[in-house]
Amino acid sequence: MELNDKRQTYQITEKIKGGPAQVKEIPSDEQFSFDYKWNIAKRKIQMIATSKLHMLLNGANWESLFDLTNVYSDAFGEPEGVKKWSNDIYFGSQRISSMNHSLIELCTAMPQKMNITEDELKQVLDKGWSIQQAIKANRLFIIDLIDIKDIPVRSPELILTCPIALFFLNEKKQLVPIAIQLFQEKRADNPVFTPKDPPNTWLMAKMWYNLADASYHQSLTHLAFTHLLMEGVCVVTHRQLSQSHPIFKLLAPHFLYLIAINTRGLDLLVAPNGWVDKTMAIGIKGMFSLIARGINIWRMDTHGTLPEDLKRRGLLNTNILPGYHFRDDALLLYQAIKNYVSKYVKLYYDKPEKIFDDWEIMSWGNELTKAREKGGCGILGVPNNGKFATVEDLTITLTSIIYTCSVGHASTNFPQYDEYAFPPNYPACLKGTPPKDKSPLTENDILIALPDKPTTLDIMTVTKILSDRGTNSIGDFEVQYIFDPPAKNIVNEFREELKDISKTIKERNKIRDPPYIWLDPDFVPNSISI
Repeated sequence: MELNDKRQTYQITEKIKGGPAQVKEIPSDEQFSFDYKWNIAKRKIQMIATSKLHMLLNGANWESLFDLTNVYSDAFGEPEGVKKWSNDIYFGSQRISSMNHSLIELCTAMPQKMNITEDELKQVLDKGWSIQQAIKANRLFIIDLIDIKDIPVRSPELILTCPIALFFLNEKKQLVPIAIQLFQEKRADNPVFTPKDPPNTWLMAKMWYNLADASYHQSLTHLAFTHLLMEGVCVVTHRQLSQSHPIFKLLAPHFLYLIAINTRGLDLLVAPNGWVDKTMAIGIKGMFSLIARGINIWRMDTHGTLPEDLKRRGLLNTNILPGYHFRDDALLLYQAIKNYVSKYVKLYYDKPEKIFDDWEIMSWGNELTKAREKGGCGILGVPNNGKFATVEDLTITLTSIIYTCSVGHASTNFPQYDEYAFPPNYPACLKGTPPKDKSPLTENDILIALPDKPTTLDIMTVTKILSDRGTNSIGDFEVQYIFDPPAKNIVNEFREELKDISKTIKERNKIRDPPYIWLDPDFVPNSISI
């Protein structure tokens, strides 16, 4: 009877055409309990009023890069990108220690669609290296953003690139870009840009690359693959697991405010003429199109299972690509979550029969995997397609959910102000056209391409709000659901392991330049609440 009532309250729907399952209407139990914290519109007005930045509201284009850089002294702290945006080493680190950290792959062969010869590439490698040597030494890496090909933009004069890029691990063990082709096809007007090109031309190529990367990050890495996918999981959990069920108690702390922030975000930020439409080239039309595409690519057993995702990209071996701080720290957290979940699941399911005799768990697995057009969540790659047969099936599924709601979201959300707030560093929209040849460009060409002053202010304020933490650190649950003494012991062991990981990451950060703070367990929240 309780579950029947819950199914009426938590109804599944598809709010974005072809997109993930979401709740039809927000239940009263899911509303924020301290509303002011997430009143984005109100906070934005207050931030502008108290930061002396209101003069940007009526401004036009930037007069100089100095003019733009100067703004941050009166703002909310200088973002990382201000000082480092033009630096190749920083551009390389954005691929592995920033928000969009899971696209890079080990390159095992020269991509045939890149319009460059091996001899030309040899000129931008460390002295004496050939491409084949770099490949053999596991020093060459690739990102191919083909998934955003032909995604629509919000107006005809805007352009979205669809780049492919190569990166090299140099003698100092730094990842640097060596080749960027802004579109997929070999064409005379689609050259491969390299660090040997005129400085501002190379800078502009990196900016247009980051425009594509930002479009992918906001639509898929951040919104679709954490917020929206996990909303569907949350809804199914409420529909199929009683609040007294041990698996409900395990998952519930990681769903806190998830439906509330998604409802508010879609109403305010990802709505017609909202923030995405004002600040991103793709607008909501392109974003929704990309989400619908990505949701049919993402699989829980690969993209949602960190070791498998790293293996798929050739990067599970931590000796390959030193400096991949996201991987190194996330693996510690993934393993801690898996240990916690494994012990907890074994406590209640000491033999497999207990799993398939549990009709709630079997219904939960069924609705997780049932096609969205048939009223399910439609998640691909759930172990054994949701017909859980072993403790391991259940453990991998639950680990993926808890990891995504905590580590996955924290790593893709909280660096936003540092990256987006200074538009030359990580632009979500550029005016004009990408460079079509290697002619020298000027600072003025860069300024003309940048968003105007009011749009820059909009980007700064919202990314600052989105970068705020508002809930407790992982393991420190706002609401206690678990009271069974053996289960409480397992929670306490998890907390102790997280403390050890926090110490390890703090030690690592003493020798990292810059430190990678985003996955210290002290900093990672339990849930997607902003």
